[in-house]
Amino acid sequence: MQRRLAEFAAARNWQPYHTPKNLVAALSVEASELVEIFQWLTPEESARVMTDPPTAHRVRDEVADVLAYLLQLCEVLGVDPLAALAAKIERNEHRFPVPQKPDRPEEN
Repeated sequence: MQRRLAEFAAARNWQPYHTPKNLVAALSVEASELVEIFQWLTPEESARVMTDPPTAHRVRDEVADVLAYLLQLCEVLGVDPLAALAAKIERNEHRFPVPQKPDRPEEN
Protein backbone atom coordinates (compact mmCIF):
# COMPACT_ATOMS: atom_id res chain seq x y z
CA MET A 1 0.00 0.00 0.00
CA GLN A 2 2.87 2.39 0.74
CA ARG A 3 4.28 1.83 -2.74
CA ARG A 4 0.87 2.40 -4.31
CA LEU A 5 0.40 5.62 -2.35
CA ALA A 6 3.92 6.79 -3.32
CA GLU A 7 3.22 6.06 -6.98
CA PHE A 8 -0.11 7.90 -6.78
CA ALA A 9 1.59 10.97 -5.29
CA ALA A 10 4.51 10.82 -7.74
CA ALA A 11 2.21 10.67 -10.75
CA ARG A 12 0.64 13.94 -9.58
CA ASN A 13 3.97 15.52 -8.52
CA TRP A 14 2.77 15.83 -4.91
CA GLN A 15 6.05 14.76 -3.28
CA PRO A 16 7.17 18.37 -2.63
CA TYR A 17 4.09 18.79 -0.44
CA HIS A 18 4.47 15.50 1.38
CA THR A 19 6.76 16.80 4.10
CA PRO A 20 6.49 15.30 7.57
CA LYS A 21 4.87 18.50 8.85
CA ASN A 22 2.25 18.55 6.11
CA LEU A 23 1.51 14.85 6.42
CA VAL A 24 1.09 15.07 10.20
CA ALA A 25 -1.26 18.04 9.77
CA ALA A 26 -3.30 16.18 7.15
CA LEU A 27 -3.39 13.10 9.38
CA SER A 28 -4.73 15.22 12.24
CA VAL A 29 -7.43 16.74 10.02
CA GLU A 30 -8.57 13.34 8.77
CA ALA A 31 -8.59 11.90 12.30
CA SER A 32 -10.74 14.86 13.34
CA GLU A 33 -13.16 14.16 10.50
CA LEU A 34 -13.48 10.60 11.84
CA VAL A 35 -14.09 11.95 15.35
CA GLU A 36 -16.76 14.27 13.97
CA ILE A 37 -18.87 11.31 12.86
CA PHE A 38 -18.99 9.98 16.42
CA GLN A 39 -18.91 13.28 18.31
CA TRP A 40 -22.48 13.49 19.61
CA LEU A 41 -23.46 9.83 19.52
CA THR A 42 -24.27 7.91 22.65
CA PRO A 43 -22.08 4.86 23.34
CA GLU A 44 -24.92 2.66 22.07
CA GLU A 45 -25.34 4.69 18.88
CA SER A 46 -21.60 4.64 18.24
CA ALA A 47 -21.58 0.84 18.54
CA ARG A 48 -24.24 0.67 15.80
CA VAL A 49 -22.68 3.25 13.45
CA MET A 50 -21.82 0.68 10.77
CA THR A 51 -25.47 -0.40 10.46
CA ASP A 52 -26.38 2.85 8.69
CA PRO A 53 -25.03 2.55 5.11
CA PRO A 54 -24.34 6.27 4.48
CA THR A 55 -22.61 6.66 7.84
CA ALA A 56 -20.71 3.41 7.39
CA HIS A 57 -19.45 4.71 4.03
CA ARG A 58 -18.22 7.93 5.69
CA VAL A 59 -16.49 5.94 8.44
CA ARG A 60 -14.71 3.71 5.91
CA ASP A 61 -13.61 6.74 3.87
CA GLU A 62 -12.22 8.57 6.90
CA VAL A 63 -10.47 5.44 8.18
CA ALA A 64 -8.90 5.07 4.72
CA ASP A 65 -7.78 8.72 4.75
CA VAL A 66 -6.23 8.37 8.22
CA LEU A 67 -4.42 5.19 7.22
CA ALA A 68 -3.24 6.67 3.92
CA TYR A 69 -1.68 9.71 5.57
CA LEU A 70 -0.14 7.59 8.32
CA LEU A 71 1.41 5.23 5.77
CA GLN A 72 2.70 8.16 3.71
CA LEU A 73 4.23 9.69 6.83
CA CYS A 74 5.91 6.39 7.64
CA GLU A 75 7.26 6.20 4.10
CA VAL A 76 8.73 9.71 4.26
CA LEU A 77 10.28 9.13 7.70
CA GLY A 78 11.47 5.59 7.01
CA VAL A 79 9.35 4.07 9.76
CA ASP A 80 8.14 0.48 9.43
CA PRO A 81 4.63 0.88 10.90
CA LEU A 82 4.16 -2.80 11.74
CA ALA A 83 7.58 -3.03 13.43
CA ALA A 84 6.82 0.16 15.36
CA LEU A 85 3.49 -1.26 16.50
CA ALA A 86 5.04 -4.59 17.52
CA ALA A 87 7.73 -2.78 19.54
CA LYS A 88 5.12 -0.57 21.22
CA ILE A 89 2.95 -3.57 22.16
CA GLU A 90 5.99 -5.30 23.63
CA ARG A 91 6.90 -2.21 25.70
CA ASN A 92 3.31 -1.95 26.91
CA GLU A 93 3.26 -5.61 27.90
CA HIS A 94 6.18 -4.84 30.23
CA ARG A 95 4.74 -1.55 31.46
CA PHE A 96 1.27 -2.97 32.08
CA PRO A 97 1.59 -6.63 33.06
CA VAL A 98 -1.49 -8.78 33.33
CA PRO A 99 -2.66 -8.66 36.95
CA GLN A 100 -2.03 -11.86 38.83
CA LYS A 101 -5.16 -13.52 40.12
CA PRO A 102 -4.94 -14.26 43.81
CA ASP A 103 -4.52 -17.90 44.60
CA ARG A 104 -7.67 -19.47 45.90
CA PRO A 105 -7.35 -21.37 49.16
CA GLU A 106 -7.93 -25.02 48.64
CA GLU A 107 -11.38 -26.12 49.60
CA ASN A 108 -11.54 -28.85 52.23
